[in-house]
Amino acid sequence: MLTFPLNVYVITFLAAALAAGMSLPAWRQFAARAGLVDDPGHRKIHGEPVPLAGGLAVLTGLLLPTAAAVALLFFGTVHLPSPEALSYGLEKRALQLGAILGGAMAMVVLGILDDRFELQPAAKFLGQFMVALAVAGSGVRITLFVPSVVFSYFVTVLWILTVTNAFNFMDNMNGLCGGLGAISAWFFFLNAAQAGQYLVAMLALLIAGALLGFLPYNFPSAKTFLGDSGSHLVGYLMAVLAILPHFYTRQNPRPFAVFDPLLILAVPLLDLLCVVWIRWRLGKPFYLGDTNHLSHRLVGRGWSRSQAVLLIWLLSIALATFSLF
Repeated sequence: MLTFPLNVYVITFLAAALAAGMSLPAWRQFAARAGLVDDPGHRKIHGEPVPLAGGLAVLTGLLLPTAAAVALLFFGTVHLPSPEALSYGLEKRALQLGAILGGAMAMVVLGILDDRFELQPAAKFLGQFMVALAVAGSGVRITLFVPSVVFSYFVTVLWILTVTNAFNFMDNMNGLCGGLGAISAWFFFLNAAQAGQYLVAMLALLIAGALLGFLPYNFPSAKTFLGDSGSHLVGYLMAVLAILPHFYTRQNPRPFAVFDPLLILAVPLLDLLCVVWIRWRLGKPFYLGDTNHLSHRLVGRGWSRSQAVLLIWLLSIALATFSLF
């Protein structure tokens, strides 16, 4: 197996965090000028408009280090103990990586349009569907050991739509969606790294770093929000990270490894299922917001908002830890 230098992982993580964090003030100004703000209103605790710049900053943390790494690998000299580990992965998955990054940009654009113009649910769903279909078409697909291309496309698109909206629904308190995304990305990194899947591990670290670069601006008090652009981006990236690693391989034949993504993403997925079920029981459209989320229920029991978010983070970490064993 190819060895991979730890310092490259560290640089990857720091580069993403710095790119996201340092670009955020500029994105806040842009969002304020463009009218991309969350105005005070019903079920909101802020008293003045807050820029919806988080998605753009996280996307910067993902794209800027990626572009720099590709340029260094193919147009410069990179002194790594095993540069073939990266170059081989990039050459093998160039189309898929391009589709993933293109899908990330498309999700941010879709979210910006929703933040600015409040798209109809059908229009937003169609945009999500087209992005998911394009990613599946690039070869990033779930198989579940079923030898059927149609089945693979169907399950992949359904998975991306489900996880994207699960994180979109979880964006209801400061730090909640971004923190859960960072935790999930970190555990996807650990799973991929221990399996020797270096490119997947680095992508997961980029995402974790970009989200952690954003979080100080969002938790515990918020100078900026993710907005739909950011929550769409986080959910989409988590869905893709769950597909990319080979949790089950001939070299590492773990019978229950396919459940690892469900453990890592258990909190947002279970919250989504519960909220949709409650809204269905009440006869309400599943896409209309309410206060039936886990975070709201904890606050209703006397927890502060920050305490509720921290508890949910800890629950996510505890469940995701089982994926490592």
